[in-house]
Amino acid sequence: MARAGLGSHWSCLFSNDFDENKGASYKENWGSAALRVGDVTKLRTSDLPGLADLAWASFPCQDLSLAGAGAGLSGERSGTFWPFWKLVKSLAKEDRSPSIVVLENVCGALTSHDGQDFASIAAALVDGGYRFGALVMDAVNFVPQSRPRLFMVGIRGECNIPTRCTRADPESFWHTAGLVNAYKHLAPRVKRNWVWWRLPIPLPRKKVFADLIEDEPRGVVWHTAAETRRLLEMMSELNSKKVEQAKRSKRRMVGGIYKRTRLDGDGQRVQRAEIRFDDIAGCLRTPTGGSSRQSIMIVEGNDVRSRLLSPREAARLMGLPDKYKLPNNYNTAYHLVGDGVAVPVVRFLAAQLLEPLLAAQKQENKKAA
Repeated sequence: MARAGLGSHWSCLFSNDFDENKGASYKENWGSAALRVGDVTKLRTSDLPGLADLAWASFPCQDLSLAGAGAGLSGERSGTFWPFWKLVKSLAKEDRSPSIVVLENVCGALTSHDGQDFASIAAALVDGGYRFGALVMDAVNFVPQSRPRLFMVGIRGECNIPTRCTRADPESFWHTAGLVNAYKHLAPRVKRNWVWWRLPIPLPRKKVFADLIEDEPRGVVWHTAAETRRLLEMMSELNSKKVEQAKRSKRRMVGGIYKRTRLDGDGQRVQRAEIRFDDIAGCLRTPTGGSSRQSIMIVEGNDVRSRLLSPREAARLMGLPDKYKLPNNYNTAYHLVGDGVAVPVVRFLAAQLLEPLLAAQKQENKKAA
């Protein structure tokens, strides 16, 4: 999905994932020429062809997220950052360092282990010869899904950085309080290599959640009246009021539902169905490790229907075009998109920062030649 966001004028030299299902989907959409399905720890620089402008790593987030067990960068999954970084350092020894490195993960990476994991990644970038900065980009500015993610962007120390790409201080739209706080706790030598990246504010998003809903969903079926009633019964008083307000709105209302475990008035853990009618879907998750799949509820007057979010609807929430081929199995398709990066976020980052940085570098190379 990072490849989809970068666009057709970028050429992919190499891609890797250990998940066979993701690999199969990648082949369906991009072909197998640049793909290696397997453990990143077993890759060597001899597997990586040519000299790349960009190395992108969306390494697993489970050990860094609030829902994880808190293993951080020492965890089996999120710890795959280190073998990736070992490859980048090995490329440097061969004079093949990528000009730019992008690391994408959940915002929990800022606070994992009291900020030590973020500091470790930052120090690794600096020790690898990169200046860097970070941005928190929420997909909600591009698609109707609440999905804030952390993007760390590093550029080789000797590369020219255009003034239009930097600013002297943080900007709250892209540099959240959590990010600024994480920066403040970095070591002085790391701070000296920090860059406050400048991005323009995106134009207002045009589409709402309801615009992405299929009239005739594929891969899912509507709940029975009893199943819909069960969802309504699982709602707290606050969420039940949201449904009643939707009935009185005199328009078609589409709400996103997640099931969450909450404490009731007696301190007992109960499962609740929590709904939102703010024209935005909740953040897509992978249906593993206890995470629930997102359901939708459509309210038109007193007519209330519910069902699971369809795979195509989930793909649309990630900005994937309808021509993008999805796996036939529901959970496989939902896992694929829920574990990805929002396509228009990548396109915006590429257009507004990555491509200007590379253009400046190529201009400098021409002058030197």
